Amino acid sequence: MSKYEIREEMLDALREQLRPTMSEKRYRHTVEVERMAERLGALYAPAQIMILRAAALLHDITKEFSLQTQLQTLQKFGIITYYSDEISPKTLHARTAALLIPRLYPEFADPAVIDAVRWHTTGREGMTLCEKLIYLADYIDMSRTFPDCVELREMFWGADPERMNEEERQAHLRAVLLSSFDRTVRGLLEEGALISPETMLARNELVEQTRRAMIR
Repeated sequence: MSKYEIREEMLDALREQLRPTMSEKRYRHTVEVERMAERLGALYAPAQIMILRAAALLHDITKEFSLQTQLQTLQKFGIITYYSDEISPKTLHARTAALLIPRLYPEFADPAVIDAVRWHTTGREGMTLCEKLIYLADYIDMSRTFPDCVELREMFWGADPERMNEEERQAHLRAVLLSSFDRTVRGLLEEGALISPETMLARNELVEQTRRAMIR
């Protein structure tokens, strides 16, 4: 059992702590991700809803840092940075946020929270359920208006997962996550941007899992 017990009043206090540290747009997104994480948690991980909500609130705490501050934060923690970090900075905030949670918000430094924050942008091979749900909540929260986000949100909820049995629900989660990774990869290819190796590993693992499930 984790030594970190997250209570409702702690989340309320955290929300108020975060508000002045974020732009209004970023704060609204953060609160919407918490709401989506709670909805997803009710379907897939009822016992971990408080962990999911905490991770959702903390996932973007460094999103509005400058590139220089992101790199300096990594370096302060002894992490070597490369040119690839400078030309592909969109995922840096997941790394810096995960590093800063124990220092800035120690009461939420549950490894499950930190890992969900760490992998919410790229995914990784062997993602935990919490990691998958935060990744997805960040992609389909109600503040998202990008076409891919809207389509993926409709893909997930339009299938009426509440009425599915457990096996169907897990298959649905795999399908939606795979679609999200495919959309991300396509977008990066169109931009001529770098693609994280972790994203490709996460995507390929989902393909393998889907194919194994089909031949059972």
